[in-house]
Amino acid sequence: MFAFVALDTVNNSAMIFFDRIYLLKFTTILTVAAAIASAANFASADVRDDAIIAVSRLHKAGAARHLPDDMKSLDSTLADAEQYNEQADLSGAKKLYMLTLQKAQIIELSLTTPQTSPPDVLPQVTSETIPPVPPTATSPPDVDPVSDVFPEEATSSKLVGGVGTYTVTSGDTIRLVAARLGVTRQHLIKLNRLDTTSYLKIGQKLTYNNRKIIPKRMQDGIVVNIPDRTLYFFQQGKLLKSLPVALGTSVKSPKYVWQTPVGKFKIIAKQKDPTWFIPPSIKSEMEESGKEVISSVPPGPQNPLGKYAMKTSIPGILIHSTTKPWSIYSYASHGCIRVYPADMVNFFKEVKINTPGEIIYKPVKLAITESGRIFLEVHNDVYRKGTNVIEEAKRMILNQNLSDRVDWKKFETVTRQKFGVAEDITM
Repeated sequence: MFAFVALDTVNNSAMIFFDRIYLLKFTTILTVAAAIASAANFASADVRDDAIIAVSRLHKAGAARHLPDDMKSLDSTLADAEQYNEQADLSGAKKLYMLTLQKAQIIELSLTTPQTSPPDVLPQVTSETIPPVPPTATSPPDVDPVSDVFPEEATSSKLVGGVGTYTVTSGDTIRLVAARLGVTRQHLIKLNRLDTTSYLKIGQKLTYNNRKIIPKRMQDGIVVNIPDRTLYFFQQGKLLKSLPVALGTSVKSPKYVWQTPVGKFKIIAKQKDPTWFIPPSIKSEMEESGKEVISSVPPGPQNPLGKYAMKTSIPGILIHSTTKPWSIYSYASHGCIRVYPADMVNFFKEVKINTPGEIIYKPVKLAITESGRIFLEVHNDVYRKGTNVIEEAKRMILNQNLSDRVDWKKFETVTRQKFGVAEDITM
């Protein structure tokens, strides 16, 4: 048996904000309230830096050793803020950066304030309770991504996915459902007009649209497109399956870059119940953030690789299952490609050693279906490679002589809102 060296993380962002927060004395609560009010006055241009500095300061002070659950929750909030920022949802990002600052201040106070009575447990709050920012009177109206749906296009060889209905089961959250379907939480919230302060109900019906344009075909092999966070698996020239995945975070620092690299590869090894040997770069990151530095993680529920892993020929990059299914369809790893655990079971069996693959970066995709409909799919330039998505979309349309067949009002809406869904822009 062999061991994988993977660029993935031991303690990725947890989903719950505060599993446990200690109640402070009355005077301390007043202090916290004042600190929160002060935080609300931070300039929006500085709030991200302030939040990152506050979290880093707590880790360096060893807060994770004293309040591990609270620090996991804090890391989770910051990670969510970064994801909103990556998706250009600046209002949502600012809210979560502010919440990060508030929570950091409470943790700092709880570390410095002696407890005179047993701690109580506050009600759980999740990142999904952050209400969406209402549109302003001057902002353009949102367009329902399910509009202009043409049912016959669901069978097009150029497209995959489509409009569907998901039935909520026990344990589901908005974040988990979105990860499983390969859509964003904002997509489910807007499309179903969800009350984000309430839990999903068993049996509740959720409408979604995860239609995507197949970005590139292979005779036999794997294509991963970074902007649409989707893995496409081909056999004998046909798309066998498409799977939502989690990819490397877009956050950069002078020392660490965890973006998933582009390039061709082969599957060179497969392992069930892998052991993860932690590379030096992640050990260094653990030490700097105040976490316990470990060298390896054996098979089991704490192993971030999950039960299945496939080693690619790109150094340090694995395709693997995960113990954090809520992270799927996000940018959350240290470069590896995470697959939803249930999806990974059969996928692991189907992929053979020496299967070729390619990781690509295409934030804009265009397709003409067999019946002549024109579909456009636009994503954010999440890794900030300098792609002007509007100009790229225009170039694709001009190159195929489609200008007189495009509804340019729809084009403007799709390129502005960047829903990441294949939408019909035919005149």
